[in-house]
Amino acid sequence: MNKWCVIRYMQQCGSLCYIYGFCGYILFFHAHFRRKGINDKNTRWFHGNISGQDAEQLLKEKGVDGSFLARPSHSVKGDFTLSVRRNGEVTHIKIQNQGDFYDLYGGEKFATLPELVQYYMEKQGTLKEKNGDVIELKYPINSEDPTTERWFHGHISGKEAEKQLMEKGKLGSYLVRESQSKPGDFVLSVRSEDRVTHVKIRRHDKKFDVGGGQQFESLVDLVEHYRKNPMVETSGTVLHVKHPFYATRIAASGIESRVKQLQKDTELEQNQKKGGFWDEFEHLQQQEGRQVFLRKEGGRPENKSKNRYKNILPFDHSRVVLRDGDPNVVGSDYINANIITAEDDNIEPKKCYIATQGPLQSTVNDFWRMMWQENCRVIVMTTKEVERGKIKAVRYWPSPEDPSDTEEKRMPVYKATLVVRYKSQKKEKDYIIRELELCRESDDGKVEGPRKIYHYHFLNWPDYGVPADPGSVLDFLNIVNTQQHEIANAGPIVVHCSAGIGRTGTFIVIDMILNQIKTYGMESEIDIQKTVMMVRTQRSGMVQTEAQYKFVYLAVQHSIETERQRKQAEQQSQVVGREYTNIKYAAGIDGRNSISKNANIPMPVPQKSAPKMKKLPQAPPEEKQIYQNLGTSKKK
Repeated sequence: MNKWCVIRYMQQCGSLCYIYGFCGYILFFHAHFRRKGINDKNTRWFHGNISGQDAEQLLKEKGVDGSFLARPSHSVKGDFTLSVRRNGEVTHIKIQNQGDFYDLYGGEKFATLPELVQYYMEKQGTLKEKNGDVIELKYPINSEDPTTERWFHGHISGKEAEKQLMEKGKLGSYLVRESQSKPGDFVLSVRSEDRVTHVKIRRHDKKFDVGGGQQFESLVDLVEHYRKNPMVETSGTVLHVKHPFYATRIAASGIESRVKQLQKDTELEQNQKKGGFWDEFEHLQQQEGRQVFLRKEGGRPENKSKNRYKNILPFDHSRVVLRDGDPNVVGSDYINANIITAEDDNIEPKKCYIATQGPLQSTVNDFWRMMWQENCRVIVMTTKEVERGKIKAVRYWPSPEDPSDTEEKRMPVYKATLVVRYKSQKKEKDYIIRELELCRESDDGKVEGPRKIYHYHFLNWPDYGVPADPGSVLDFLNIVNTQQHEIANAGPIVVHCSAGIGRTGTFIVIDMILNQIKTYGMESEIDIQKTVMMVRTQRSGMVQTEAQYKFVYLAVQHSIETERQRKQAEQQSQVVGREYTNIKYAAGIDGRNSISKNANIPMPVPQKSAPKMKKLPQAPPEEKQIYQNLGTSKKK
């Protein structure tokens, strides 16, 4: 190789070593990290290639009061600008880069840009105008990814990249991520035999290079070049960039691009019957094979007859344990059901589900025992009673449709009787809603209840397939959640199909992802593969087929697009007859910190603020920087 460039991560000294040359010429220089732990910061609020007007438009379209982003300064090379939306207007605050530290032209000084932003996010009230008005940094507006290629992993840290590549990758596996030491740049992380090499990718004048030498129009072009032309380390080791290590974590707002990319990759590999959705689902299958969870209770002789399918058994650690059984009867605490929770999120209270099989004739009593014990009020049934000539679930509820049935079921249990009564039902195009009542009559005459039970029966979900229209499932899901939320202190939603893993898992994962987006907003990150993997640690085989896995993506995409259209229509209805333009620009202290303001615009509902990060020291009050609207400035 005549031209080459290598950047090697030096674990011994904790620095990045830039090495490049031509025909043997080598130049070294070091850039030490300023602060331990900085690689764990999220810097997606940094937009490396937008102007002040672009920032204003973005904050008006996607932001709310308190929304902000950072970008390179267009007036002072090397400096940055913080653009913040407040009172329907946009304020631009200059950030000075002195070479040794960052500050706001006075006041607190910081080693890195992320530390500066973190400080003012945590120390609300610190950043003020001269008149005392507070400038709040609350809701970061995330930048769009520079490519839709799945090997781009966004803002993950170097340590996380190393962990993933060493645990799940192979020799030559690579990914590209955002640089967390220098916002706006990127890093190519490549696995060699016993370690991971990190190659710094510089973005300059809308082009990309690796510290010198050839420049490329895009990250894709750069990566493709080095896939064909391997790099060489100073030790003489050839750095092969061979196997893309795909990311599954994306910003919710970018799901349309991800679905298109997955579909494109699937079509490109159609002859080999792999690629795209298949790749992600196959990785799930491989990972599940490595998980070992005990399922002893379901396999006990006394419990085998209670399983609809002999090999589909609940994990012991998450199974529902029935506590009201006869202590003298072995196995009286068993039902083929698992508690499912979103273990990885910080949403409180955590939303819970019970995933279970379609009841057998011999387990109907156990099903209602579980309903009573867990105070469950909503049942979601995603299968018909009979499909393809096979019973998928017995009718465990009283129904006037069956001439041999009554409108009441009485089920003897230990020292009591459970009574289920039919109240009403309503038929819709795709589902039936039944209202039932459940009470418990103790042998000593005590009666508890009744409790209202809502049975939502979805009719158009084919076995081993998916519904033709994601919208029908989302409408159904919305009705289910509305009812659940209206019941105070309701227990988990009970979801079942036939085996309690395929359609059941798909329904639960869709609801989990949408609940996350509802809580944290459209700019929050979601990971459908990781969510499926998480629920599979609580019940085996959840989301059973590639088609069901793809349907999760399509349903989430449909929901986001519907919500986007709704918001656009809402905003348009509020701004009829109005036109928004930049009406005022102001300069800050010493004429250097410019602040621009726009006319008022309609306010959407705020997203959740970012989680608290590590505390930083606070300056004495007299050192806090003050901002004031002064004069006029044409530049931003």
